[in-house]
Parts: sequence; C-alpha cells; structure tokens
Amino acid sequence: MLILGLSPFEHDTAAAMLRDGVVVAAIENDKLARSHTRGVPDKAIEFCLKQAGATMHDLDAIAVATSPVHGLMRRSMLPAKMSNFSPLAYAYHGASELGGYVRDLGHFRTLRQSNGHSRDLRFEHHLCHASNAYFLSPFDRSLIVTLDEEGDGSSVMVAMGEGNAIRVLRRVAFPHSPAWLYSQVTELLGFKAHKEEHKTQWLSLGGEPTHKGTFLGMLRSSSKHLPRLDNSFFNPGLNGRPAFSARFYNKLQLSKDASQVSDDQRKALASSLQQAIADLVVELVDHFREQENVSTVCLAGGLMFNTLLVSTLEERLVMNEVFVPPAPGNAGCAIGAAMLAWHQAFGKPREEHETAFYTGPAFNRSEIKEVLDNCKVRYSLQITEDRKIEAALQLLEAGKIVGWYQGATEFGPRSLGNRSIVASPWASYVRENLNDFIKHREWFRPFALAVPEEDAPRYFECSQLCNSMNSMGRVRSEVAEQFSDFTLPGNLVRLQVVSKRSNPHFWRLLKRFGEQAPAPVLVNTSFNLFGEPMVVRPRDAVRSYFCSGIDALVIDNFVLAKAGLNQLRMAS
Repeated sequence: MLILGLSPFEHDTAAAMLRDGVVVAAIENDKLARSHTRGVPDKAIEFCLKQAGATMHDLDAIAVATSPVHGLMRRSMLPAKMSNFSPLAYAYHGASELGGYVRDLGHFRTLRQSNGHSRDLRFEHHLCHASNAYFLSPFDRSLIVTLDEEGDGSSVMVAMGEGNAIRVLRRVAFPHSPAWLYSQVTELLGFKAHKEEHKTQWLSLGGEPTHKGTFLGMLRSSSKHLPRLDNSFFNPGLNGRPAFSARFYNKLQLSKDASQVSDDQRKALASSLQQAIADLVVELVDHFREQENVSTVCLAGGLMFNTLLVSTLEERLVMNEVFVPPAPGNAGCAIGAAMLAWHQAFGKPREEHETAFYTGPAFNRSEIKEVLDNCKVRYSLQITEDRKIEAALQLLEAGKIVGWYQGATEFGPRSLGNRSIVASPWASYVRENLNDFIKHREWFRPFALAVPEEDAPRYFECSQLCNSMNSMGRVRSEVAEQFSDFTLPGNLVRLQVVSKRSNPHFWRLLKRFGEQAPAPVLVNTSFNLFGEPMVVRPRDAVRSYFCSGIDALVIDNFVLAKAGLNQLRMAS
C-alpha cells in the first residue's frame, strides 16, 4: 500500500511516501527548488514517486496535513477574541482568511486532477504534528503536546497516543500561542520572525531572566495548565493579528524604537522569554501526565526546533522519556499525515521500525562523475572506502574545512553527516574560519560536535534525542578543557551522536579521526551557502564548494581540493 503525505501549503512544504507503513522517501520542497516555496510541493512529490517507482495513479491515498474548513472557522473568530478591535482590522482579517481558504481549495483541486482514483484525505494540522511525533516514537502509550504559532486556527494541542490511535484532550486556539510570542520577540530583537527564532534561543544564554515574571504573566491562564495571552499587553494589528501594546513596552521599560534597545536589554529579553516558556511547557506537561497517569511525552510543532527548550524539558522531566521527531515542524507533518492515513483511516496496527533520518535523494558514482566532468573540475577518485577516509583525514589533520557529501539527503532541518561541513575542533581558528569564510553567523551561535555513539559517554552526558540533534549534550567536567571553544554556559554543547548502523560512512570517519586526535569528535555544520537550503544534488555541492571558503570536498569517493592543497598526498 502506497500513501503520499503532504505538509500544509503555507511554508516548509514537503512530501513523504509510506509503503506498507514504512517511510521510503521524504524531502522538503525548498531543498529541491533551492528557494522558499509555497503551495503544492511538486518537486518533493516527483522525488517521492520516483523513489517508490510509482505514479500518482498507483497511490492508495494522498494525505494532506491541513483542514481548510476548520482553519477558516477558527481563524474567523480571532478579531472577536481581541478587545477593542477596529472595523478596518476586522475587514482586512476576514478578506485575508477567505483568500487563504480559496488558495487552499485551489491546491486541493490541483491534486485531485492528477491523483487518479486515490483517496483524498485531509487531517488537521496539529493532529499531523502529533502523529509525526507519536508514531515515530518508541512509546506504546504517551502524552503528546504540540506547539506552534498557528495551524488550522490552533496553537497548542494536548493528546494521548495509545496503540495506533490518538485521542485529543485539549486544544488552544490562536492567538494564545507561546510560539507566536516567541516570533514577535524575535522580531523585536532585530531578527526575522518565522526564520531566525534560533538566534533568539542562542542569545538567551548570554542574559539574565529579569523579565521572566512579566512573560509568565502574559502567557499563564488562571489554571496555569494551558497558555492564554493577557490581552492588555496587545493591540489588534491591521492584519487582524495582535501587536504589542504600550503596556508591554512600559512594563519592560523598552523603547518602541528597536534601534534604542541595548545589547544587554536584548539578552535579558531573550533569556526571560526562553525560561518563561520552559516553565510554562513543563507545567502543562506535568499536569496532563499526572491526569493521564503516563510518564512519557512526545513533542512536536515549530517551537520544538528550540533545542535549549527540549534540553530543559528533558532535565526537568525525565531524560529518554521525552521524544521529538527528526523534523518537528511543518515539513514533518507530511510524515504525520501519511501515518494518520495508515493507522487511522486504514486501521493498520503499529509495528516497531527504526526512525529514518536519510530519506532524501541519493546519487550514484556515475551521476556524480558526470556533474564533476561537466563542471570541468580537477578531482581524484579514491578507489576504496579506506582510501577515501584517509584522504579526508589528511585534510582534517592539516586543519582544513571539508565538505562531506555521502549517501542520501537528510530529512529535517539539520545536517546529520551526509550533507555536512566538517572540521577538527582543535584546528587553529576553526570557529573564526567557519564563520568568516562560510557561515557568516553571529558570534553567539554555536557549532555542533559529532561523536560516535559508543564513545559519547566518555565525553558527554546526552539523551537519544542527540542522534537527531534535537536536544543538547553536556560536556563532562573531566574533559571540559578539550572542548572549551564549543562549550556553552552550564557545560552545554550542541551534539550529534552517530551510530554505525544509521550512518556507517560518517561513523567510520569519526572513529579513524579519533585514532590520531584527542577524541573521535568533529565539528559538524550544515552544507549550504548563507541563506540557502542544505545542498541536495551534486551540482548544489560543487557550487557551494566553489562559492565559499571550504578548502576541500569529499563527494562519494571523489576528492576535490583547492589551490595550495595539492601537496597533500591523496592516493588514487
């Protein structure tokens, strides 16, 4: 049985293919289109069909992670929930929502015209978040909490997963959204809302939570179990969505002119918001875990991209009883929708299966060679796996920054060793070189470290969520000096734990590197140019390599090195 799952049509669109309940393909449309896209994820659909060896007429169902009717009904009530709204804002909001509803219907019409006789299933957005988290988790029974800005009119959903069923307990409608508030503060701090919330979380580590109480007051309801925005801190905006009121700025002693907000104020705002939301989510989870007599919890939604938040939840709940899927945001809803169709629409039971990280496009050696020859680049071909590893090690031990392109593309926001840029943590000025010549990032944003699974306990304290980089690790005190350049306050570190089973190529590189280095640990950051999606095709990798300060590229068994590196001995 083949089921095609699609994420909502708004942003981070993606497609996923299930064959008999197992994910055989999944990819974000933006990665293939090399730009931000909306609407039907046509390129992702094309890949999933090709990977399954199928056409649209072979599908048993198409499952989409949105229910436009429910969304329109809930969102149309928003102006009535905000006090003192204006007729102009109400009219603008109504026209905007109706336009979005019509666009969604147009997208469904496009799918219907091409999908032959397959079933067209529509599931509510947060239910798909919940499905993505619960059905990929190792738990047979678990609380599920989803938090995002707004999907189909809802911002929070609490549910129970039991066997192959998901039972909804509570919903919270927009605008009572911690994720929305996080985006608004992100914009206030001078970052781009809906794109740069990760910068707010890392900035929070440098400040004191002096306004934590104010943010908790803005978000807490009288019961403290579910979030509810205090309307006195907001005014209705022209687009029908709330905006910060004068009371907000007065309470926090902030200027409305963002340019007048000092660096210390920005850090304090970020820290206060981060800790307030952590308190709120812990209270919510604890209440419903006690109510349902369950210890485990699955988390999803855009707010769960926040690895500091997930790490705090693991610390304050129980480590390894918290699960976040590899792609917790909108893209992961494609898997969630397909899983809902498999388990609930078709009534199939749950079975144990390994969570797949590498479900995107892969390219064979002939395809890669054709691209390299077409680009007229000089390369050497390492005829064995050992020689490829040896060539990469020579580069890394010489302090070079290496593009590492192997196997299938990762699904989700993070490079997990197949589309990565790697470097030695002990190379001179490695952080500065990565930032200045490749990533162009702010000073407070950390780089991740990758370590083999069996070696991780010697150097770090971490949970299973570090396999997908969805949580943080802690450096053990006895080895803290070795990783001081990459350690955050509280000995926190961004960490990827690599198993031989899931990624043998990257695991082998780490193990061999550790034979000569102080530890089998490499810096791992995503392989992409600034502002672009992660590379997918060989041509994407070659372009990014030549347009950045990457010193060398190992792509399958081909090795490319820039001028000045020819003296390195790379046997072919």
